[in-house]
Amino acid sequence: MNQILAYWPLILGLSVTGLVSGVFAGLLGIGGGAIIVPALALAFEALGFGGNVAQHAAVASSLAIIIPTGSMSARSHYKRGAVDVGILKLWAPFVLTGTLVGGLMAGWFSGNVLRIVYGVMALFIALNIVTPFQQRMMGHLRGSPMTHRAAASIVGYISALMGVGGGSLSVPTMVAFGETVHKAVGTGAAIGVFIALGGTVGFIVSGWGEPGLPPLSLGYVNLVAFVLVGGFAALTAPVGAALAHRLEQKTLKYVFAVFLVLVGLNMMWKAATG
Repeated sequence: MNQILAYWPLILGLSVTGLVSGVFAGLLGIGGGAIIVPALALAFEALGFGGNVAQHAAVASSLAIIIPTGSMSARSHYKRGAVDVGILKLWAPFVLTGTLVGGLMAGWFSGNVLRIVYGVMALFIALNIVTPFQQRMMGHLRGSPMTHRAAASIVGYISALMGVGGGSLSVPTMVAFGETVHKAVGTGAAIGVFIALGGTVGFIVSGWGEPGLPPLSLGYVNLVAFVLVGGFAALTAPVGAALAHRLEQKTLKYVFAVFLVLVGLNMMWKAATG
């Protein structure tokens, strides 16, 4: 009991992280991973786990957490008719394959490589939020099923290495292909479940038997973080989904873009100095 009480700041911090990430998952269709990954990385580092282990465990645990978060969010969006089932069926097998490959390959990469991937893609996503250049670049490809399949595979692979649900990549991609914003957010939340499933399996396999992992880990997936953060995030994801259909999202997206820039630069700085 004394050992448990000694970690109350960490428990409180992970609980708050879960509550906030769940709201963002439903609100922006981002699966919460953009918030969970840096928070978990800091938590694992604070507990004394190595940089490589901390980043891999944060990414893997984030993907596992997105399974309940994304499921609750997708269910709420589906009830509101905001999930494009046709696009989901087109994307699902390819995004699942991409994330599985990404999770399996993650064991080959150092923690700094994962930080650089996260940092670069966070800056890309932030830039795309402020200036939606992706829509102008890809809009003419909207009618091609092959383009959808290729995009799904790429989104899945990158999302696995970042530890995110892919909404920050899949939503603007679907909008560029002609989907409405609300349908793209709802469908992105559903796609995030497939990303999380494939990536989680890949990280469990690639991290199996890895030395120096946090206690109660299944491969790179830490079960304590999964239960604590995932449980709270699943509770608040429907709240975010409800807000998504009521609020003006422009200001929120700019705030999220600033957050991504700061976190992305911090990740790249850690990789450069680590």
